[in-house]
Amino acid sequence: MRTRTHTLPLGLQYASLSDILDSFERLRINSVRLPFSNQMIRDATPIQDAWVAANPQLRGLTPLQVYDVIVKALTDRGFAVILNNHTNKSIWCCGANDGNDRWNKSQSDEAWAADWLFMVSRYRSNGRVVGADLYNEVDSAEIMLAMSTHLQLALEGINWTGIPVDGFAHHRPTLEPVRYLSHTFVIPNKLIYAAHFYGYTGPSHSGATGLGETSDLRYRDYSKSDLFQVINDQASYVVLDSGKHYTAPVWISEFGVESRGYVAESSRTWFNNMISYLTSNDMDFAIWPLIGYLGPSNTNGWALLNWNPTTGKRDGLYDGNDWRASAWDTVVGGPDGSTSPVPIPTRWQMLILDHGDFVKSLVQRARADWDSGARKGACPDGLRLIELSAGSTRALCTDSAGYRWASGNPTTTVSDERYVTTGDWASGYTKYQCPPNAYVIGYAIRGNKVSTLLCARQRLRWVLAAVGRAGSTEETTVLRGRRVGIFTMGNTKVFVRRTSILPELLLRLG
Repeated sequence: MRTRTHTLPLGLQYASLSDILDSFERLRINSVRLPFSNQMIRDATPIQDAWVAANPQLRGLTPLQVYDVIVKALTDRGFAVILNNHTNKSIWCCGANDGNDRWNKSQSDEAWAADWLFMVSRYRSNGRVVGADLYNEVDSAEIMLAMSTHLQLALEGINWTGIPVDGFAHHRPTLEPVRYLSHTFVIPNKLIYAAHFYGYTGPSHSGATGLGETSDLRYRDYSKSDLFQVINDQASYVVLDSGKHYTAPVWISEFGVESRGYVAESSRTWFNNMISYLTSNDMDFAIWPLIGYLGPSNTNGWALLNWNPTTGKRDGLYDGNDWRASAWDTVVGGPDGSTSPVPIPTRWQMLILDHGDFVKSLVQRARADWDSGARKGACPDGLRLIELSAGSTRALCTDSAGYRWASGNPTTTVSDERYVTTGDWASGYTKYQCPPNAYVIGYAIRGNKVSTLLCARQRLRWVLAAVGRAGSTEETTVLRGRRVGIFTMGNTKVFVRRTSILPELLLRLG
């Protein structure tokens, strides 16, 4: 959303859309993070012809209609598109008091959420619109997931806190808080964390020169090994630490450096080190920006595809004088990666009841309140509760046991010790235990004490060893004092007892 963008994707006044897409293919990119502003969504004024001089087919359209055309053109060519709510207003982000530093700075939370729902609904039928890059996490994120099952949500790290003056607290947290927070969604495996890194900024450096500049190190001031460690500490630990409640994919959704004019050696070294980091850790990334305009005397040139506003000619990465070309070839020239689905690891998801209910089960959200007046937490459907904190406001859910909910998703609310049948395993304490063949999926607290458990009846699995078949059944009976599963095969019923090692065929009746 720079000057001369005219609230549109860049370059349309200088090159045909087809030529621009050809250039994208030459760069060997596979996806485009496509910015939009909330103002653009509501702008019903037709664009000016000069803004799309090289694309006359776009004349008379609104900015949103042009965005539609771009999305379709990209996805028709095979590019994936990530919708990026970059700003509230259609101006460059983020200056002092420009209303763009937060998603709700110049609009309400409700208006922002409604805009996202509008955009997700608009492109939900396009399977190559694969992501939504948010300003930050809000409750509507889960509604968006429900509306578009193939959509991934990218949550960006915190860009800055504090006052950028030596002696005052200030920092760029990025993804550091993820270690202590929970981003548990009702639909699994949809969360991606995003982080930005630029050489002129730093972990505690605002990136300013002069006013707002501090004595803190910029990223370009770090050695290669120290830079790698800083990126790990600020962002990549989220994906590198396996088996944690916060473990999730990390996307470096912005990084870049100028390519024209004087470029400090430290900036060149930093860029090459970033390329090395991305390739050695197999990180997904988006460079900023893809398209841009050269400044006076051909300065600036941050984009991979630059256009000269005076001549209208392209001066891009492979047009002869871009020092980044070799590094770019390194990062995009390797193997295309796995050709088969990536295995889904065991999931560990945290529930937080610090401020109220944390019910992440779609089934339970549609049902009546199982403990009215209490704070409640429930695992996402398909997970069970495995750990509970001493203060009871935090809990851990997992799918490690492979339990399956019985048909109809039946539950039992436990508020007393009636199911404690195996002896007093905590003398002097109130004990809650699920009924047989059930497992915990939720709980409620009053004050700092657990008031109820929510138990899901398990779908039992029985194996027909005698006939070499396997299957699931929810029909059981008690036979000779033992719980058995019932299979019907034609006119024959087979009763099988479930054991820890091998099933035992008890009886076959004709």
